[in-house]
Amino acid sequence: MAQVAFIGLGTMGYPMAGHLARQFETLVWNRTASKAQAHAQQFGSRAVADLKETTQAEFIFTCLPTSVEVESVVEQVLPVLKPGTVWIDCTSGDPNHSRRIARRLQEAGCDFLDAPVSGGKAGAEAGTLTVMVGGNRDTFHRALPVIQAFAGKVFHVGDVGAGHAVKAVNNMLLAIALLSAAEGLVTLVKQGVDPAIALEVINVSSGRSFSTEVHFPERVLTREFPNTFSLALLAKDARIAVSMAREAYVPVPLMQIAAEMFEMAKQQIGGDVDHTAVVKLIEAWAGVEIAPKGG
Repeated sequence: MAQVAFIGLGTMGYPMAGHLARQFETLVWNRTASKAQAHAQQFGSRAVADLKETTQAEFIFTCLPTSVEVESVVEQVLPVLKPGTVWIDCTSGDPNHSRRIARRLQEAGCDFLDAPVSGGKAGAEAGTLTVMVGGNRDTFHRALPVIQAFAGKVFHVGDVGAGHAVKAVNNMLLAIALLSAAEGLVTLVKQGVDPAIALEVINVSSGRSFSTEVHFPERVLTREFPNTFSLALLAKDARIAVSMAREAYVPVPLMQIAAEMFEMAKQQIGGDVDHTAVVKLIEAWAGVEIAPKGG
């Protein structure tokens, strides 16, 4: 049986590592050691105090805030990595960083896959995440059985960096959908329309999206905005998407505006709130809330 290691037990990483621990011997490391110890008690993984102990594993997973942290971790353990190790990065990272990390690992005889995930906290807990993987196809097939421990669907989308590229664009589309739905619903509220009824209409019509079907009914209308994926992280993904487009000389006015609005929201309402709280920026500008009448 393969031994795996998981570095980064945040909102997504904690349950993902839990699914791995049910099928494989799993080492876990977290910057806050108590979280790794709690994970070991809950899932039967083995908490390690020294980051370099994770290099015992055949497969090493990272799920960290940005590629900068991933690169730092790689550099710390690189001198003791065993040739043949497969590093699987589930961070919503930067393709250029990923390619640089892959080259560094290749020098040590190790392989790298960028494997960001989609599905949120609920998908991570259920083990039904969608995983988009970039890297060598043979390495992908070697790692597939361990990735499937927490995944519903796994796609090989291209060479190293392709996974993070697809993830960035996917999240940019989410950002645009959130903003456009907020603008539309604020306009309807100003027209005296109950946004709950408006959403019922939109969600059986051509304007529907994941945001109108899930985010607005469950997070905005309820005014709960549960923090499952921070606004700062979505702003980061939007910046990556715009950066990729610029490097490819692709004009992306909508993406540029969305990225700038998320930066404004981060400054005005904070980056630690849930990403759906960006709606509050539009509401503040309009002077209304998207809330059911009488709610």
